[in-house]
Amino acid sequence: MSSTGYLQHVQSIFLEKGDPETALGQMRYMRNQFEFYGLKKDHWRGLAKTIFTEKGIPSGDEMQELARQCFEDEHRELHYFALEMVERSLKKQPAGFIGFLEELITTKSWWDTVDWLAKLVGLHFKKHPTLIVPVTERWMASGNFWLQRVCLIFQLSYRDKTDFDLMKKYILQIAGSKEFFLQKGAGWALRQHTRTDPNAIKVFVENNPQLAPLTKREALRLITANQAKP
Repeated sequence: MSSTGYLQHVQSIFLEKGDPETALGQMRYMRNQFEFYGLKKDHWRGLAKTIFTEKGIPSGDEMQELARQCFEDEHRELHYFALEMVERSLKKQPAGFIGFLEELITTKSWWDTVDWLAKLVGLHFKKHPTLIVPVTERWMASGNFWLQRVCLIFQLSYRDKTDFDLMKKYILQIAGSKEFFLQKGAGWALRQHTRTDPNAIKVFVENNPQLAPLTKREALRLITANQAKP
C-alpha cells in the first residue's frame, strides 16, 4: 500500500470512529490550533494498534513519508498516529534519524507532540550517545524554543545516568528567557532530577537567583512537598 493509500485508510477509520462533541472540547483545550476527530488517547491508540497489526508499519523512507503526510493533515490525532509509528520503529533507526526527529519537532509544534518527541530523542541518544553534545548544542543555538525545550527535558528518564552538568549548562543559557515553555521545561527537568539527587537541585537553585520564579517553583515542588509532610 502506498503512503497515500495508507493515510487515507487511517483517515477513514478515525473519521468514522470520532466524536464531534469530544472534538470540540479537544480543540478548545488546544487553543483551537488543530482540528480533532474526537478520539481520546486510549481510543486512537487502540485503533492504531489494530491498523499496525493489519497493515504493518512501513519502514525507511516510506515510514518517514507517511509520517510527513500525517503531519500535513490538520487533525491532531493523525500527528499522534505518526509519532506512535515512529516510536514503534525507533530501535531500528540509524544515528542520522535524529534529523527526522528534528524535522518533526519543528512541524506544527506544540507541547503535546514536542514532549513526546523529547522522549524519543532521549531514547535515540541512549543508543547513539555521541550525538548528544553536537546535536543539543546546535539546537540550543538555533533560537527555536521547541528545540531548546527538548534539550532541557530529553533526559527525564535517565535517572542516575543524567548528565547534570549538561542540563545545568542549558538551563542557565535560557535563564533569562520569558518563554513559558522554557521556564516550565527547566523546572520540570530539575524536579525530575530531585528523585536522584535532591541536594544538588537545592544547591543549584540557591546559587542561581537569576532562574525564573516558575523554574524555581517547579524545581523545588517535590522537595517542598516532602518537607511539608508531618
